[in-house]
Amino acid sequence: MRTFACFLGLILLGLASIALFTYPAWLLLHPHFDFPFHRIGERIGMLALALGFLFAAGRLGLRDRTSLGYGLPRREFLREASLGLALGAASMAAVVGLMTVLGLLDWTQASGVTAAAAAKLVALRLVSGLAVAVIEETFLRGAMHTGIERESGTGAAVILTAVLYSATHFFAGFRIPAADVSASSGIALLAGTLQSFAHPLGIIDAFLCLAAVGILLGRVRAATGNIAACIGLHAGWVWVMLVVHALAQPVKLAPLSFLLSRFDGFVGWLVLAWTVPVGLALQRFYAPGTGVRGASASSR
Repeated sequence: MRTFACFLGLILLGLASIALFTYPAWLLLHPHFDFPFHRIGERIGMLALALGFLFAAGRLGLRDRTSLGYGLPRREFLREASLGLALGAASMAAVVGLMTVLGLLDWTQASGVTAAAAAKLVALRLVSGLAVAVIEETFLRGAMHTGIERESGTGAAVILTAVLYSATHFFAGFRIPAADVSASSGIALLAGTLQSFAHPLGIIDAFLCLAAVGILLGRVRAATGNIAACIGLHAGWVWVMLVVHALAQPVKLAPLSFLLSRFDGFVGWLVLAWTVPVGLALQRFYAPGTGVRGASASSR
């Protein structure tokens, strides 16, 4: 479990850097720039994680394209990622339709959005979805999956990356006004970032849902041997979710409102249940040698 311990340590390093370095960085930057305290902390954490990742990937032999999940030729990679994007967007749009039929989403605010504004929103959310997918899949289903699979097998790689994938989604946004910043604010920012874990029952539905999604992505990664489809699927799901968050609100008083998580008003028991048939279909689709993509790959 050397690789898993290393990647877990990288995340802990990023979190620790927030507590240790945000306040000193604030003292240096605040007299010249109006950066929010939490934004400085986020950038410090991301920088520490990125630098740690570059160092660890080299030490673990995970810097080559294949280890990072980019082993396919570019054209084929983009084709598989595009197909995954379409499948991800379609499957998430279907569950959004189900949410709407069940009266779980209120689309009132969407009526005031012009066609031009809607087109811009959809395009920008696509860019955001792709950015999230590339970063997370390269880190988790790329390097981390490869390293764990080499040491402990595919099953361990799928499960451990899924658990870590789910957990990282509960780093909450936390803000400290400039007037309240003090020497202990870095620690306060870290505590606020991790506050969701203090109430595990409040996030259990979202946690299990995201873990199931992580397992699905891990199995697709294992079946295809690269992260092209994972990036596409992930980006498609995030894309639709971001658009829905901008145009609709969860109906908190609906009889079936418990199906949507209180964490973000979206992922929860309903999406978890939806992930099972979608996962089985995608597993069949990408199964090596037998599935549609597997058969296509074996013929090349």
